[in-house]
Amino acid sequence: MRNRICLKIPKKEITYLTKIMEGYDNLGVVSTIDPKEGLVMIHITPDTRDTVREILHHLPFVTDINED
Repeated sequence: MRNRICLKIPKKEITYLTKIMEGYDNLGVVSTIDPKEGLVMIHITPDTRDTVREILHHLPFVTDINED
């Protein structure tokens, strides 16, 4: 199991997602892969994976989640 989650979100929501992760004491660190396409990666730990997934589940703008 790798320690990252890849997402495709609306590009206008990248900053919002970053702030959410920061607000949860950096449960995950957001890296932008392709800002034009809205592709981001969240670096996580095995201990934070479930919590980050739960947070993502409640966001209205996450369109595609790929867990490596």
